[in-house]
Amino acid sequence: MSVLKAQSLTLGYQESIVVEGIDLEIPTGEITVFVGANGSGKSTLLRSLARLLKPKSGEILLKEKSIRTLSTKEIAKQLAILPQGPIAPEGLTVLQLVKQGRYPHQSWLNQWTKEDERIVNRALGATRTEALADRTIDSLSGGQRQRAWIAMTLAQNTDILLLDEPTTYLDLAHQIEILDLCFELNEQEGRTIVMVLHDLNLAARYAHNIVAVEGKTIYVEGKPEEVITAAMVKDVLGMDCEVIADPLFGSPLCVPYGKGRQVDIHQAYKRKVSLV
Repeated sequence: MSVLKAQSLTLGYQESIVVEGIDLEIPTGEITVFVGANGSGKSTLLRSLARLLKPKSGEILLKEKSIRTLSTKEIAKQLAILPQGPIAPEGLTVLQLVKQGRYPHQSWLNQWTKEDERIVNRALGATRTEALADRTIDSLSGGQRQRAWIAMTLAQNTDILLLDEPTTYLDLAHQIEILDLCFELNEQEGRTIVMVLHDLNLAARYAHNIVAVEGKTIYVEGKPEEVITAAMVKDVLGMDCEVIADPLFGSPLCVPYGKGRQVDIHQAYKRKVSLV
């Protein structure tokens, strides 16, 4: 079953066409990752799924309803999006930002509740931003700021999360932390998550489905073990590589060709064994 569908979708800006005539189905309760070269249309496609970009032609269905017929508040109750490079008003604190995620669920008759408070605190805890709650967004590092925005997205408490490069500005440890969080939200709560990621190896590890975008269309889509091949990487990213099994997870692992320091693999293996 698909929670989001694109039908004969064409997207662009002014006279420039970025994505043309694609059909796409996002499966319910799974993690889908868009991959592709810079400028291939990944982010444009993600924005259109949240109705942040009006299609030039075609249709987007959210739970079988045309997204253009739904109110902004109805959409915000069902899906949350973290776009690239979001900007907060000057002086806004992390707590104030995260609380904004609850606004779609409120009305004149239903103001701030204990449930809102619980969900906000949970979002802060999940992203480890509790200690930053009283800090202003503009005082944070890039990684801290990214985690604060993710907390706001989580506070919206929707069944569908659209995340455009959620690991931007994060060091490797925090990248894994955020992707582990997405994995847990999917595994434990059944949330449907759609992400744009640049790292093919992390995409292959966390995704149930990968959509490779190239040449204004979908080059290939499917399970990571079906999609991540040397031929795909060459055609979509213009890079030669070997694809092997990840020694920890068994998922496809892309090892790019290129220049670098040569290591005696047998000596390295011996050192590894001696340390165990």
